[in-house]
This record gives sequence, C-alpha cells and structure tokens, in this order.
Amino acid sequence: MSRNRIISIFATVFVLCFGSIQAKELMVLSEDELIIRGLFYEEIGAFEQSRALYGKLFDTTGDKVYLFKEVTSSLLGRTNISQSITRLKLWDKKHPETLEVKRLLIPLYLVNDDVKEAKKEAEYLLERSDTAIDLELASNPFLYTGEFKRALEILTKVYEKTANEDVLLRMSVIMNEYTNEQKRAIQLLEMHRRMHHNSSNEVYLQLLSLYVKQNDIDGVLETYKALYAKDPQKEFLSKIIDAYAYKKDIEGAIAFLEANHEGKDILYALYKEKKDFKKAIVLADQFYENEKDPKWLAEKAILTFEGAQNKDDKKMIQEVITSFEKAIKMGVDDSVYLNYYGYTLIDKEIDIKKGMKIIEDALVQQPNNSYYLDSLAWGYYKEHQCKKAYEMMKKVVDQEGLEEPEIADHWEKIQKCK
Repeated sequence: MSRNRIISIFATVFVLCFGSIQAKELMVLSEDELIIRGLFYEEIGAFEQSRALYGKLFDTTGDKVYLFKEVTSSLLGRTNISQSITRLKLWDKKHPETLEVKRLLIPLYLVNDDVKEAKKEAEYLLERSDTAIDLELASNPFLYTGEFKRALEILTKVYEKTANEDVLLRMSVIMNEYTNEQKRAIQLLEMHRRMHHNSSNEVYLQLLSLYVKQNDIDGVLETYKALYAKDPQKEFLSKIIDAYAYKKDIEGAIAFLEANHEGKDILYALYKEKKDFKKAIVLADQFYENEKDPKWLAEKAILTFEGAQNKDDKKMIQEVITSFEKAIKMGVDDSVYLNYYGYTLIDKEIDIKKGMKIIEDALVQQPNNSYYLDSLAWGYYKEHQCKKAYEMMKKVVDQEGLEEPEIADHWEKIQKCK
C-alpha cells in the first residue's frame, strides 16, 4: 500500500473520529490523542494546527518537549513567531543555559528580522558548544548581516570537524562571491574531491565555475576529465574535447579518447584533422562493419586517396573507384561524395564524361556551390571545351577569389585553353 494511500486512510479516520469530537466540543482529549493529532497535522503540513496542539500539551503538562515541538511547528509554518519567542524566553528564565532554547531562538529571531538578538544568541551558543550542528546554526546570523569573514570562520570549523560537502559548497560560494578568495576555494574543493571519491557532481561543477572565472583552461580540462572518470556522461566528454580544442591540443584530445576507448566519432574527426588517414581508415572500417552505412565506404575512398603518397598509383586509384562505386550503388548520393568522386575521375582522366555527369548530379543538390562548379569547369577543360570551361570558372573566381591554390591553378590553365 502506498504511503499516500495510508495517509489518505488515516485522514479519513481522523476526520471521522476527531471531527466528531470537535463538533461536540464536550469531550476532553487525552494527552495521547493530542499527540496523535499533532503528529498527523505535522505529516500533512498543517503547522498552525500542530503548533496549537503542542502548545496545549505544554500548557497542560509543562513538558519542554511539547514546547520545543510547538516552536518548531511555528518555524515551519512561519506563524506566531513573536508569540513563540515570548514563550521560549519565559521558559528560558526558569531554566537558564539550556542550549536547546538557543538553537530555536536563533532561527526564530531571524524569521522575525531581529538580527541583533539572533547574533546575541549565536555568540552565546558559540561560547558553550563546538559541535558541528551548533557551529553551522550559529553562522546563519552572520551570513544574514553580511559578516562573511566571521561566518566563514565558523563554517571552516564545521567543515574541519565533519568534512560535510554541503558546508564546503556554502563556504566556496562565500569565498567566490563575497570574500574574494577564489584560490582558497579551489584548493579546498580540489582537496575534498581528491580525498572523497564519492563527492557529488556539485563539487566538480563549483570547481569548474571557479576555474572559468580564473580563466584557467587547464583546471577546467582536468576537472572535466576527473568528472568524466566518475560519471561518464557524453556531455562531459564533449566539454573535454572543447577544452582540448580551445588549447589547440589535437594530440592531447586523441590521446585521451584512445585511452578511454570512447567518442570514436570524435576520434575519427580528429584523425582526419591530423591527417592520420591510416587510423581513420581503421575506424571507418569499424563503423561500416557495425552500421552497414555505405557512407563509410565513401569516407574510406576519400581517406585512401588523401593518405596516398603517390596520387597517381593505379592500384590505389582502383581501390578508390571500387569503394565509391559500391557506396553509390548502395544508395550514397551526398553531394560531397559525388563531387569528390567525379573530380577524381576527371582529374586523373579515368572517365571524364562520367565524372562530369556525377558532378552535375551533385550540382542538382547545390547548384551554386563554387567547388562543384570548379570541378565541372575542370571537366570542360579536360574535354577541351574552353569557352564553357572559362565561363564557368570565371563564376568561381568571382565568387571565391584566387586565394585557394587549386582554384588559382585551374584559372591560370583555363585562361590559356584554346
């Protein structure tokens, strides 16, 4: 039976039993009945009602437990705060030096915006107790008044006693935003995460915000790596690669991905960026084996050609053609692959007409792509159709200029075409 169902049944019984008693207003409830009713009101969040019941119990029995529960309900419900302070102070006069009273008075005064009295009770508590819970409670009035150095001093004692992560996070926020002690905050957080391997992600995220503020990219990178080691989310992996990219450290990114056997798609892109075509081909083969996506055959064809030392090697060119043909036959029609294959057929004068036809198919997808127009103009040049080659190449030059060596070379030769 669910907890909500139990509460629902309890509520129904409560209304039937206690509701009828209230209506009669004649029967005096026993202490046990009042306790049950008070606990129920606490359970459902009816703190005004539970406060009144515990108050009646205290007035009847004089037992301090009921007074403290009355005041706790007052705090939770933010009701009758001034009255609760008065009742506590009266009890305190009869029973001085009771720390439980001080523990309740501090938050009561703060809710009542009486910071001066809250600080007075905090100082009293600090003089008589060094337990972590009392120290943390006593820090609140100083935080409330902006006395951050004093609050930090108290919270530091709490953390030294407990190594409590929540306390550390509060300290790091104070040091970051109010006391300008970012480096100290970093030191404490770093020490904590290294000593406590079960630290939550919040510790790492707070560290990251501090490293970013310090513009420390190495700190960001190492923190994300540590976070990823304990919680291998793709988001963290992406941030690691971003950090390596910011540092322009392709080697480092590759080494990290190879060591962790993760992010093969990113690794593939990095291999291509580094022009490590052999390793890229190995991954392309793996991708094709796992996915059966023919685009990887086209990718392999490009990698094979780009990685060849001798671009005129007939055996290599045949491998490229075989891979492209198989990919196209299996449905690959991405214009990037079509242009690359078509240009290869033209430039190596393997089958110029077929190459031009393939590039025309690519241009159907992107009719104004200057690189595809350049390929087609090169086909016209190879076919000695100089006028068409010139007209098309001029469009390319007008659009792209002559900064790219291959365009400049084509333009120079086409202008001399007769």
